[in-house]
Amino acid sequence: MKKVLIACEYSGRVRAALRAKGVDAWSCDILASDDDSQYHIQGDLREVLQQHQWFAVIAFPPCTHLAVSGARHFHKKEQQQRDALAFVQMLFDYDCEYLCIENPIGIISTKIKKPSQYIQPYEFGHPMSKKTCLWLRGLPKLQGTNNVYDQVNWQYYPSGKRMCSWYSKSSAHERSKTFENIATQMAEQWHTYLI
Repeated sequence: MKKVLIACEYSGRVRAALRAKGVDAWSCDILASDDDSQYHIQGDLREVLQQHQWFAVIAFPPCTHLAVSGARHFHKKEQQQRDALAFVQMLFDYDCEYLCIENPIGIISTKIKKPSQYIQPYEFGHPMSKKTCLWLRGLPKLQGTNNVYDQVNWQYYPSGKRMCSWYSKSSAHERSKTFENIATQMAEQWHTYLI
């Protein structure tokens, strides 16, 4: 059976959704899996990629040094950015049939390549905003299923900026998890390519 790696995923959401569709999906992260799954490899992704030839990789590389949300600190973390971009480039260079790299708006699109598409949680039934990039190789663009933009709860600031209120109230650990409906649709729309 073809093995699919869900890289940098500790929540297990994408892995579990794909396994439910019959895909031999495994997650990998330096953190333990939130769901304590036997299909999670806790360890260094670079080693995991070298130990096995994966048919497909769906990756969620850490965005701490890449996302524009931290742009005001970019001047203090040039080396961390170089390291983070090298990590992402390693994923782009990995020899597999299908590839998806997910990250919020950030410097990947200017330093490496433009994304294949942008998605929002509200396009998949979550009344929240978090514009996210997908870089795809071999996989079709992910299609939204239930647009609930009109239900998004915005928080407005005196500067005129606005932010989705869930974002300011949740931890970085929670914000980094893939939204459940997006994970479900990745499995629903892509599983036939990955089996």
